[in-house]
Amino acid sequence: MKKKSKRPWGVFIAIFLAILFGSWAGEDAHVFGIRLFSVFDVLGTMFLNALTLVVVPLVSASIISGISRIGKEGGIGRLGGKMFLFYIGTSLMAILIGLFFVNLFDPGSHHAAPIINQEDTAELAQLKDQLVNHEGEALVKVLMQIVPSNIFQAFSQGQMLGLIFFSLLFGFALSKIETHGAGAVKGFFEGLFQTMIQVTHLIMKVLPYGVFCLVAKVFMSSGIVSLESVAVFSGTVLLGLAVFMFVGLPLLLKFIGRVSPVRHFKAMTPALVTAFSTSSSSATLPITMDCVEKRAGVSNRICSLVVPLGTSINMSGSALYECVAAMFVAQAYGIDISFATQFLVVMLALITSIGVAGIPSASLVAILVILRVIGLPPEGIGLFIAVDRLLDMCRTTVNVFSDSCCAVLVAKSEGEKNVLTEATEAKAEMEE
Repeated sequence: MKKKSKRPWGVFIAIFLAILFGSWAGEDAHVFGIRLFSVFDVLGTMFLNALTLVVVPLVSASIISGISRIGKEGGIGRLGGKMFLFYIGTSLMAILIGLFFVNLFDPGSHHAAPIINQEDTAELAQLKDQLVNHEGEALVKVLMQIVPSNIFQAFSQGQMLGLIFFSLLFGFALSKIETHGAGAVKGFFEGLFQTMIQVTHLIMKVLPYGVFCLVAKVFMSSGIVSLESVAVFSGTVLLGLAVFMFVGLPLLLKFIGRVSPVRHFKAMTPALVTAFSTSSSSATLPITMDCVEKRAGVSNRICSLVVPLGTSINMSGSALYECVAAMFVAQAYGIDISFATQFLVVMLALITSIGVAGIPSASLVAILVILRVIGLPPEGIGLFIAVDRLLDMCRTTVNVFSDSCCAVLVAKSEGEKNVLTEATEAKAEMEE
């Protein structure tokens, strides 16, 4: 635990030093005849490549194991249908809230100079032409990737829509099989998922150094004025998360669940504090389940199914962040995104949030997926990576609270009477 608590400070220190160094050195700084901007560009690209390296196996294994787990833990019946309805509903609500605020405040327009090299100017112009003038054709080409003719080719080329579709289909089919062979396949993907999480953890150990290179590169080219766009971006994300957590979800609890939102906030306080401090919904899972079952009064039958599965595939806060981040990068590159492409971003954020691992900064992987699908440079994450760690703490808290709200809503729809009652609250206080 002590090691985990130090990790955010290393990232924050790296960000602070990168801002100071990048603003002071400038783009033309040299050491021993070597241009520092080029060094940071190479090292930052290597860090991005390391993140991209885990995209295909992590997303596919996460989706397959998460979907197949439903069959192992009770099948896709009435309870599973309600569960998915609330998962998709809350995530879609979060994404639309984020989309509204990112269009309202247009944080990308505050960026002074997009992080783009001179040799990429023609490519950027071609990208603008593709998205603005031929958006319908581009959208059709993207949609055609949903059902690939060769799944191995889709995997090798990183065609994420085809990968996600196949993973959803494969996981659903796997949940319907009860033979010994199916158990071995499920075990393989569970093991692959856990292995890729460990690989991601290894990559995240160099996160402060990767962040330093990416942030320093931005501030060497744009200077201190880059803080304006980062501040507006952060404010947009935080406002969206706040509206979703303190307005959207409480309205669902009040009018659909017929329970007190204030009482639920009080019941979930230990889990929310843990989620904020660890930035990991997976690490918070035991405390979340304890709060939902003992403090909120949800039965073990529902809690043991809804909460663990929600930790894997219900990432409402992350979905909101991914949508805002992708739109922010497009705005910063001066690309006017039409309604059709915004709809595609919404769908991608909804789908990729299913494959986000419950570990710190895992949303960066999903954002790379969205950027790749809509044709934006992956280097665009350098525009906001300086504040990703702080925003990660906030969106993880929202993820955990959203999971608990879904558990309460499912429990109430199943007719449970002891959910968030005065008696349950008093019993929890006596046990403490």
